[in-house]
Amino acid sequence: MNGRKVVSATVETATVAGLTHDGEGIVRGGKAIFVAGALPGETIRYRRTRTHRQHDEAELVEVLTPAAERVAPRCAHFGVCGGCALQHLSPDAQLEAKHAELRDNLERVGHVTPQAWLPPLRGPVWGYRRRARLGAKFVTKKGKVLVGFRERLSPFVADVQHCDVLAPPVGALVTPLAQLIMSLSLRERLPQIEVAVADNAVALVFRVLDPPTASDLESLREFRAAHAVRVFLQPGGLDTIHELDTPGEPLRYELPQFKVELQFLPTDFIQINGAVNEALVSKAIELLELTPASRVLDLFCGIGNFTLPIARSAGRVVGVEGDAALVARARHNAQLNKLENAEFHVTNLAGVPESVSEAAQTLPWLRGAYTHVVLDPPRAGAKEVLASVASLEPQRVLYISCHPGSLARDLGVLVNEHGFTLEAAGVLDMFPHTAHFESLALLAPGKRRGRAP
Repeated sequence: MNGRKVVSATVETATVAGLTHDGEGIVRGGKAIFVAGALPGETIRYRRTRTHRQHDEAELVEVLTPAAERVAPRCAHFGVCGGCALQHLSPDAQLEAKHAELRDNLERVGHVTPQAWLPPLRGPVWGYRRRARLGAKFVTKKGKVLVGFRERLSPFVADVQHCDVLAPPVGALVTPLAQLIMSLSLRERLPQIEVAVADNAVALVFRVLDPPTASDLESLREFRAAHAVRVFLQPGGLDTIHELDTPGEPLRYELPQFKVELQFLPTDFIQINGAVNEALVSKAIELLELTPASRVLDLFCGIGNFTLPIARSAGRVVGVEGDAALVARARHNAQLNKLENAEFHVTNLAGVPESVSEAAQTLPWLRGAYTHVVLDPPRAGAKEVLASVASLEPQRVLYISCHPGSLARDLGVLVNEHGFTLEAAGVLDMFPHTAHFESLALLAPGKRRGRAP
């Protein structure tokens, strides 16, 4: 952990000025102090625990004047488990804080302001998380196995008995999973469990560093039957994952509004909040205003989450993704849904040449004419492809982001260097009770590019 640990007996009093991007309260006055569990407007007592060059960290001792938005955390493990950071803040106030962070990043980093703010997209705030990686650890001193997320600011697995944000039935399986692993011969050689809750099954991928014994395999089978889950083993890399015994049908989720079914593997990237993902895809296609004449380029397309619904309305859509395995899944999903107007290409988008002409020469899919572009990059953003996107002169660009800082940077480039107009932006509550959120931004050509006002 960065910074120097301090042991201070001094308890200080202050008023909290705001929240950090990690959801900690900020005390100002000289060096900033970050206090986990404190909320803006509250008068608190705190004790410093760690010092850094630019800020200090502190533990919350007492809330003297609570914020009106403070609520009692639902989970008894809140504050220890690092899976959530904002359970003490009402869901509406969480969204307001995330909107404020997006607005601040757009103004401060990107020097842009949308012409309109989109209403936030939201869904259930509990039992929403359909994808997760849970740590597993046999702790000799406690004489038991722990299963769950890591502790806040710690590499240790939190000692929890259940999880309210994991999609059913997984949230209730934390203790049974710990008991299962405790019974195995390789309890010290099983460091994690990948969770994937599909529409048709619950998949658990056990990372095993040693081969399970016959007794271990029988215990896994009994657990599978008792809890109606599917069990996968991962002895090595991702290519070693296999289902215990006879493989079942492919995992899938549906986007019913578009009559699209997407199949995926249990370790594939999918949006973790199914309800918000459905709302996001619907809003994206609404904002794009597609017609049968539309030709769409979907960058960072994954397994086709946006590509295939877009194909229902557009004349043609081209998806591009750097992971060849995901592209194979996207092509399979297009065939599954009988969508012949969708094609996919494997390209490392972080390695696209900066020169637009060179990029067009080396990437055949970039030489086409497109009316719309969709960007859904990882946290690092899409800076490598912005010049190429601008060169296509699309009618609309839709940017979906999981990091407000990289989004703001990229929007600043598109608006301030390439003449686009930021028509709308808004937040998606993809991760309730955490400090993370996704954002949506819509751009169109500006006046310099000939668009009528």
